[in-house]
Amino acid sequence: MPTYDVSSIGFYVCDILGRPVTRIPDGGRADYIQEIRMTVAGTAGATAADCAILGLKTLAVTTVGEDEMGDFMVAKLTRFGVDCAMVARDGSVQTSATILPVRPNGERPALHVPGTAATFRIPEGRLDAALDARIVHVGGTGLLKSFDGAPTVEALRRAKELGRITTFDLIQATPETFELVRPCLPYIDYFVPSIEEASEMAGATDPAEVARFFKGLGVKNAILTMGGEGVYVSPETGEDFRLPAHAIEVVDTTGCGDSFTAGVIVGLARGWELRDCCRFASAVAARVAMGLGSDGKLVSFEDTIEAMNTLPLRAN
Repeated sequence: MPTYDVSSIGFYVCDILGRPVTRIPDGGRADYIQEIRMTVAGTAGATAADCAILGLKTLAVTTVGEDEMGDFMVAKLTRFGVDCAMVARDGSVQTSATILPVRPNGERPALHVPGTAATFRIPEGRLDAALDARIVHVGGTGLLKSFDGAPTVEALRRAKELGRITTFDLIQATPETFELVRPCLPYIDYFVPSIEEASEMAGATDPAEVARFFKGLGVKNAILTMGGEGVYVSPETGEDFRLPAHAIEVVDTTGCGDSFTAGVIVGLARGWELRDCCRFASAVAARVAMGLGSDGKLVSFEDTIEAMNTLPLRAN
């Protein structure tokens, strides 16, 4: 029996966010804003943090720097309840970090330093330890310079050999990213990209066509997040379906996709049907979008269940 509910492997980044930002002040002048936060983020990092907040026994597998931001990342993850035994420290580069000036409508341009995201690899001889979970999530392909390609494929292949459920997301996808993603696809049980990223790789925009493309290359379940338009789900068996997003006042869209993936993982860990997993995931993303940063207003499993059952849905 695996030790953890989920192992979240890959891209962890320290986000420094401020809101609302309408402009960069001229020269050396200052503007006053409402809120500044520093958070654990990333396609694996935010997912790990949110899984732990929602009650899963979570293992973090990544690398951070030997700097203050690395200290913060480990301390914050530990506070959430994430096991950081497989978080390596690298003194040769800084912790991966992003500055995000969040606009009043929730959009967030980014200034990013790759840092340790580019140096992360699972240490030799430690692969099975990294996969010691019922669900193995790999997040961040496209920014994981040392882990992208053959190491990622090997991790996913070994996860399936061990009988794990695999989930997968990427970041900053381009048509070139597809060359890294394609050999991973036969080992992915739940592929959870945004429709924008998936479309870039599939060369199509219609969700049904995009889902068919990836399932034709080996993905078992394609789950395409579509922001305010909800989610398009193409399950391994049965008919495709759509679910609407919740009608909320959006504060910040940072981490919404990562949190949606966390919601799917929580549902899978609880043995739910995929439709229920995605309903819950939509509520997780809504609670995150209602606050600043990748955890936003996410506080507990029980609170999220209440949000799922009470927040209004958008009419698409």
